Amino acid sequence: MYKRIFYHSLTTGLLAALCGWIYSRIHFFATQADFSAVLHPMSIAGYCMLVSFVIGFVFWLIQYVFKKNQAIIFNLIIAVINFAMVIFPISVALPLTVQFPELFTGLAVPMIFFPLIAWHTLQPLFKNN
Repeated sequence: MYKRIFYHSLTTGLLAALCGWIYSRIHFFATQADFSAVLHPMSIAGYCMLVSFVIGFVFWLIQYVFKKNQAIIFNLIIAVINFAMVIFPISVALPLTVQFPELFTGLAVPMIFFPLIAWHTLQPLFKNN
C-alpha cells in the first residue's frame, strides 16, 4: 500500500509539474507577462511535488483512520484545502520590478488545482483492487 501511494504521489507530481510548465508557457505567449523571476519552472515543480506528496499522505491517513466513506472524506478534505490555497497567489506581494502584476493571479491560481486534478486523473491506474 505504501509503495502504491508513493508512486501515485510521484507520478502525480511529475504530471502536475509538466502541466504547470506548459501552462506557464501558454500564459506567457498569450499575455507577454514574464513572471519567471517569481514563478520559475523549478518552483512550479517543487510546489507540484510537495502538494502531491501531501495529498498522498492525507490519502494514506484517511485510509488508516476511517473504515467507511473514505473517498467522500478524502475528497471533501482535499477540496477544502485546495480552495483555501487560492488565498496565497492573491495575497502575494510581487517585487516592484514585475510588469503587469495584475496578471499573476491568472497564472498562479489555476496551477493550484493541477496536483489535485492530476491525482484524480491517475487514480484509476493506482486503484487497489
